[in-house]
Amino acid sequence: MTPDPANPFVFLVGAGPGSPGLLTVRGAEVLGRADLVLYDQLVPERLLDLAPPHAERLCVRDLPGNHPDKYPHIHKKLIEAASTGKTVVRLKGGDPLIFGRGGEEAEALRAAGLTYEIVPGVTAALAAGAYLEIPLTHRMYASSIALVTGHELPNKPGNKLDWKALAAFPGTLAIYMGIARLPVIVGELLKYGKPPDTPAAIIERASTGEQRSVSATLGNLEEARRHAGLEAPGLILVGDTVAHRAPQPWFENRPLFGQRVLVTRPAHQASGMVRKLELLGAVVSRLHAVEIRDRDDFTLVDRGLEQIRRGEWDWLVFTSANGVHALLRRLDAVGRDLRDLGRIKLAAIGPKTADVLREYRLRADVVPAANFSSEGLVEVLKPHVTGQRVLLARANRGRELLRDELAKVATVDQIAVYDQVDVTTSSVTVLDALRRGEIRYVTLPSSNIARGVIGSFDETVRGRVERGDIRLVAISPETGNAVRTLGLPVAAEAKTFTEDGLIQAVVELARAESKH
Repeated sequence: MTPDPANPFVFLVGAGPGSPGLLTVRGAEVLGRADLVLYDQLVPERLLDLAPPHAERLCVRDLPGNHPDKYPHIHKKLIEAASTGKTVVRLKGGDPLIFGRGGEEAEALRAAGLTYEIVPGVTAALAAGAYLEIPLTHRMYASSIALVTGHELPNKPGNKLDWKALAAFPGTLAIYMGIARLPVIVGELLKYGKPPDTPAAIIERASTGEQRSVSATLGNLEEARRHAGLEAPGLILVGDTVAHRAPQPWFENRPLFGQRVLVTRPAHQASGMVRKLELLGAVVSRLHAVEIRDRDDFTLVDRGLEQIRRGEWDWLVFTSANGVHALLRRLDAVGRDLRDLGRIKLAAIGPKTADVLREYRLRADVVPAANFSSEGLVEVLKPHVTGQRVLLARANRGRELLRDELAKVATVDQIAVYDQVDVTTSSVTVLDALRRGEIRYVTLPSSNIARGVIGSFDETVRGRVERGDIRLVAISPETGNAVRTLGLPVAAEAKTFTEDGLIQAVVELARAESKH
């Protein structure tokens, strides 16, 4: 296979220090082209959502061998996949060429005659400085920074670390992979004259909601680490600039910092909510108890579209964004377009659904101003549809309130334009975390999802909910009532029945609980 520099088969991509938002734009671009993503264990798995659905996703943890002898298997996998013409993304924590073995992988690819591209990433030291508000350089205190490994190969050829030079280094030391050898590292620096009162810090899992840190003098750093319970992966910072960290770093001041939140939206709708929660400092897990699927039989949908084309309906009412996508995708699939809608009027249950209509260059004629529920839609829609013909586009299951109430004043029919299906293979990892009480807040964005999520709870999880270890947060009173019907308490209900309202309910609940 002839190498083509313009179309590399392998990308060595830095995933950044932990926050998915710190992936570079170029990294996201190449992930979107991948046939195989070979990723490190510490890479945030949410980044894998950027790869195409067909892409194989393989963690290096699942390759043969233990940690020291996995690397030949990594090289072999990269070469084998790329040699068959696949686009391979090797997704590595931090930056590929800073203590990430990216140089060795590039050498293996060159020896195999394969083309590749190296995409830089945000390395841990930069994230530690930014997220702890420690200026790694400062014109008054430090004009340089040294990136140092705390774990060298014992049989490494050439010069070893010069601890005497590092002890005399006038800038900031950023020591990677040094937690396990911290007493040795501190001992070497002190032996060669680094003052024991030199400011130092350790940061664990920088840039994520799991971020923890401790500050101390160099001489007391190991004792402070033990007392704080910090473990690898972590980064050690040593130097005068550490003394100038902010008392309350901006990230740790976020309203959900360190709080563990479960998002239960369907997979294709979860990413936006997850990102918003992460930006608020939360540690987010996902559980997809319900999937959105196309209908197996489109007969009734196609008949409804034909009736709309012939002008047999005055109003088309959407009860979700999924309904908009499903109906208009089907319209395109049968070779028609928006002209078939003619002069029909449109109603949406809330602003998110109305926003999706606008994506298709359609504007809702009626949207509730505040109560984004079936009750709210009935209230605002009834005066407009009296004596008219109304078609509801909805899921295959749900409440009948909208149809029943509108039928009192109008001719009403409904078609299921998509299916909601319970996912029977819920994430074992998430359910185990719930059993152990490691998730505090469970968000419930609909009654159907609430029933699916709670149906996956065993007695241990239900017990934790009943005791208040796990707090259920509902998007609306309707969803809250569905939870209570299943015998569990609701800790909070959103005041605005939207995704943002649900997030705000979690924020307010967490804030109230932090005061007790």
